[in-house]
Amino acid sequence: MHARGMLLAATGVVVLSFDSLLVRLADTGAWNVVFWRGALIAASMGTVAMLRGRRGDLRLWGAGAALCAVLFGVDSALFVLSVMHTKVANTVVILSASPLFAALFSWLILRERARLRTWGAIAAAISGVVIVFAGATGPGQLSGDGYALGAAVLAGANLNLLRRNAEFDRIPLVAASGLVTLVIALPFAHPLHLAGRSYAALGAMGLVQMPLAMVLIAVSTRYLPAPEVSLFLLLETVLAPVWIWLAVGERPPSLTFAGGALVLGAITAHSWVSLREQGRAYR
Repeated sequence: MHARGMLLAATGVVVLSFDSLLVRLADTGAWNVVFWRGALIAASMGTVAMLRGRRGDLRLWGAGAALCAVLFGVDSALFVLSVMHTKVANTVVILSASPLFAALFSWLILRERARLRTWGAIAAAISGVVIVFAGATGPGQLSGDGYALGAAVLAGANLNLLRRNAEFDRIPLVAASGLVTLVIALPFAHPLHLAGRSYAALGAMGLVQMPLAMVLIAVSTRYLPAPEVSLFLLLETVLAPVWIWLAVGERPPSLTFAGGALVLGAITAHSWVSLREQGRAYR
């Protein structure tokens, strides 16, 4: 089960790492991206939920599921706003603090203390993130950095809520979060006056990339503690600038590669130790 959780989390984060690129390729205002992101996630995942006959689940779950959906939706909006107001490297670097918030909320909400090796891996990964940040060109705008910090806090809290409520069906939950994102953007967006290429990028994001990533990461919390899941989110710090570089020629600084190696090394070592411990438990 532990190995399944790690595979789900890693795959989800790799898919998620294309998010910044698709936001940039949409080439429109931030609120238009937020609107269509929410609308398309709600439409795609809502359709899947109805086909599976799960339309009433959110109503039956009550306040807990509603809170998760709201946190998901606000977090999604904050991410887009951050990418549109500061450097992609700044956004993903700040978001990499989510393991620290997840570990804190894990103690506050679930009374689960992360293992020493998890804290060690987080410390090593954060050190790699600091190296990445040191190679960034310019501090970025304060508002964009603030949006990213808010997203990191919400991500850490929501991972723990999902961990505490493993029975929640993740698909209608993600669909509901899309509605939250749409409602947030509605007063500010002008979504019907975009270029064709913008709709193509938004469609890929809202119909395929984001729903798949969110469901995979959400399901992984059934098998892994929140701090371990959020540790995988550090992969986005490394991968997102690489996709931007390959697609639009925005080459990351050389320190990004050094910091990225440290982040990947920390995650690999932690996962390897976890698998060994899990293997011994089943002997």
